[in-house]
Amino acid sequence: MKKVVEASMALALGVKLCRPDVIPMYPITPQTHIVENLSEFINNGDLESEMIDVESEHSAMSAAIGASATGVRAFTATSSQGWALMYEMLPIASGMRLPIVIALANRALSAPINIWNDHSDVMSARDQGLIQLFVESGQEALDTAIMAFKIAENRDVLLPAVVNIDGFSLSHVFEEINEPEQKQVDAFLPKYRPVHFLDINNPKTFGPIGFPDSFMEFKLAQQKAMDKALPIIKKTNSDFKKAFGRSYGNGLIELYKMNDAKQAVLCSGTIAGTARAYVDELRKKGKKAGLIKLKCLRPFPEKELQNAMKGLKSLGVIDRHISLGFKGPLFSEAKTIADSKIKISGFIAGLGGKDVSMKHFANVFSELSKSNPKGGWLL
Repeated sequence: MKKVVEASMALALGVKLCRPDVIPMYPITPQTHIVENLSEFINNGDLESEMIDVESEHSAMSAAIGASATGVRAFTATSSQGWALMYEMLPIASGMRLPIVIALANRALSAPINIWNDHSDVMSARDQGLIQLFVESGQEALDTAIMAFKIAENRDVLLPAVVNIDGFSLSHVFEEINEPEQKQVDAFLPKYRPVHFLDINNPKTFGPIGFPDSFMEFKLAQQKAMDKALPIIKKTNSDFKKAFGRSYGNGLIELYKMNDAKQAVLCSGTIAGTARAYVDELRKKGKKAGLIKLKCLRPFPEKELQNAMKGLKSLGVIDRHISLGFKGPLFSEAKTIADSKIKISGFIAGLGGKDVSMKHFANVFSELSKSNPKGGWLL
C-alpha cells in the first residue's frame, strides 16, 4: 500500500509488521515519534505488544535485555545522550547474544547541547558487538527494520542490530513509501524461535562471570558471529528483493556509477542522496565520478569495499563524526584496507546538523582531482 508518511512513522510501521512482543521506551528528541507511533498502534489494537514506560534509556535497554532473555522479540529506540546512557548495557546485550533491534535516531552528542544530526552517537559505540545498518530514506528505514530482525535472529548471528536513521534530516521528513502486507512480512520473518532463553524447566545462566581462562573465548564467539553475519546480511537483502521487489546494493554497500569511476566518495546516511546528485552533475560534464554508499558499518564489509575501490585514482571519505585527537573513523578504516595506490582523503562534514550541500561535494571532488589531494573540514 502506497502512502506518504514521516520517516519515523515508516520505521515504526516496519517494526509493527515484525510483531515485537515487548517495547521498552523512553522519549528523546528526535527519536520520540518512532515509539509514539508504536504506542498508537498498540492503543488502537493494531499491534499486540507490551510497551514498558521506563525511567531512563539505561532502564529501556535493561528491560529489553530481560525481555529478550525470556525468548521474546524485543525492540527499543533512542538517540544521542540516551544512547550514551544506554551504553553500559550495549555490550551486555551483545555478550549475552540477544537479538534485540534498536532504532537510533542519530544526533550529535553534547556539549554544547545540540539536537541535530551527526553520527557521533553511533560511531562512539561501533566496537561493542552490534550489527550497524544505515538508511537513506523512509522506505529504506521501513525495509531495514524488517531485515534487522531477520539478521539479528539468525542462529549463526544472535547479536543486537541497530537501524541508524539521521535525526530530523530524515526522521522528520515525509516521503512516499510502499507498506508491505502483514502476510508478506510474516512469510519473510517467521515467529521468533529462540535458541537459548530463561526457562524454569531447563535452567541456564546468562551473563555469568567470565574468568581469564574463558573471557577471550566469549569475545571470539562474538567475532565469529560478526564474520558469519556478512554473508547473512547479503542473503537477507537478496531474499528481501525476491519477496518485496526492493534491495539496497548488496546489503553491505551500494554502488552508484562506479563501473568506470576514477574519483569517488564514500559516505553513509542521507548525505548519500546529495552525493548522488552531484555525481550526476559531474557525469553530465564527462567526469568519471562515482559513489560508494556504506549501508553496513558493522560487520565492516572489507572485501566488498576493496572490490568497489578497484580502478579508482582517488577516494574522498565523508565522516559525520570526528574521533577527537585523530581523524574521522570511517576514513581511518577505509584507508587501512585500501590499495596503497589509491589516494584517500578524509573529510569531516555535517557535525551538529550542519547542512552538507552540493557546494561541499564540489569542494571534495575538486580536491580529489588534484595530484596530491588532502582532506579537511567542510565548514
